[in-house]
Amino acid sequence: MSEKRMLILDAETVQKIEENRGDMSVSEFINFIIDSHFERINNTRNDDFVSREELHQFEEGIRDLLRSFLEFFLSYGLELGKQPVNGELDKLSLKLQGLSKTIKTRKY
Repeated sequence: MSEKRMLILDAETVQKIEENRGDMSVSEFINFIIDSHFERINNTRNDDFVSREELHQFEEGIRDLLRSFLEFFLSYGLELGKQPVNGELDKLSLKLQGLSKTIKTRKY
């Protein structure tokens, strides 16, 4: 036989227990709620979360994609014979360099 203890609860909590316990005793209902809670926590799959490494890889992929887009638009504009306006080429070049530097220097 298990040792019995007293648990002091707010009146609202006791009312919720009484309204929802059905045929179970108060003790059985509280045990059921606690067990259900921990079972739900333990059954939470790790697939539902992203690891730090996966997030870092995703970020690098996005930066690579942005760099590719910038390079494409830069080369596409140059192939059409359009001249960059007021240092636009320099600005895009700096953005490309900035993207590559942040990838290399960022650590998790």
